[in-house]
Amino acid sequence: MRGREDNIVQPSHVNNTNSARFRVVLNHEDQYSIWPVEKPIPTGWQVSSNALSEGTREECLAHISERWTDMSPRSLRRNQANGST
Repeated sequence: MRGREDNIVQPSHVNNTNSARFRVVLNHEDQYSIWPVEKPIPTGWQVSSNALSEGTREECLAHISERWTDMSPRSLRRNQANGST
């Protein structure tokens, strides 16, 4: 019997080799992601000024873990700070 892992399909842009290079990108809601350096950054995302400019997958994910301590979108945090829900 096949396990669930057998059914997982990696997107074609994901390269899991140790030599693959990624960028840390950030959207307008202060949400982080990683993106392969050889691909154009998607609309709505940008390389953050405080983000790791380029690294391995593991380096980029470690960088995100250090900085992305509140996964709430910026708009939700702003509304909560203003007393709105």
